[in-house]
Amino acid sequence: MMQHQLAVQARFRPETLERVLRVVRHRGFQVCAMNMASSANPDEINIELTVASPRPVELLFSQLSKLVDVAYVAYQQPTSQQIRA
Repeated sequence: MMQHQLAVQARFRPETLERVLRVVRHRGFQVCAMNMASSANPDEINIELTVASPRPVELLFSQLSKLVDVAYVAYQQPTSQQIRA
């Protein structure tokens, strides 16, 4: 499986992280690493996700972009590291 890194900027609400993780799971991706930090704006958070799946990452990217609380999604270079499921 290929690993992909995504950077997500979203509103800081209790349900935001749960929604992001639900979309990741429903689209068939496995979370390998996650980092969440508050941004300069106290109403926003930055989430860095490393996910793995044989599916195209564009499926996940487009679905995360549609979430109400998500303001920005950026796709970073994929890593060639293989992961066993």
